[in-house]
Amino acid sequence: MSGTTTDVSRAPEFFVTPGYGPKHLDLLHYSQAVRVGDRVEISGQGGWDDDTNFPEALEDEIVRAFDNVERTLAEAGATWRDVIAVDSFHIPGATDSIGEDHNRVMVDQFRRRMGERAPIWTQIGVAALGAPGMRVEIRVTAVVGHEG
Repeated sequence: MSGTTTDVSRAPEFFVTPGYGPKHLDLLHYSQAVRVGDRVEISGQGGWDDDTNFPEALEDEIVRAFDNVERTLAEAGATWRDVIAVDSFHIPGATDSIGEDHNRVMVDQFRRRMGERAPIWTQIGVAALGAPGMRVEIRVTAVVGHEG
């Protein structure tokens, strides 16, 4: 016998966020999160409601995107306090940058949800996102149980 065993704790486990997740899985064929051991990766979350509608105000859309990240992390057994990396994608609000409106709300949400923890963050301006009217998308990586 080879003696090789499969480490079940390292097998990928996929998650679908309740509410909008089953619709996205059916229509677009993707999961909202994957967990391998204590590492959680989530797909980009927009500021949509469960019917994939977006609020009119940019601030509300960003806050809802953070809420959707939180919902998705919870499905995989993680929280914002476990987040180590954030990638955010923005339809720019200024001609030469993402724009102060985006930055102000993003930083405020980081502080509210993660306290003193400051993850690494890459902010990217894009011409378009996955849904009409979408202005922000947030993707995170978390390591469960390693708050720092």
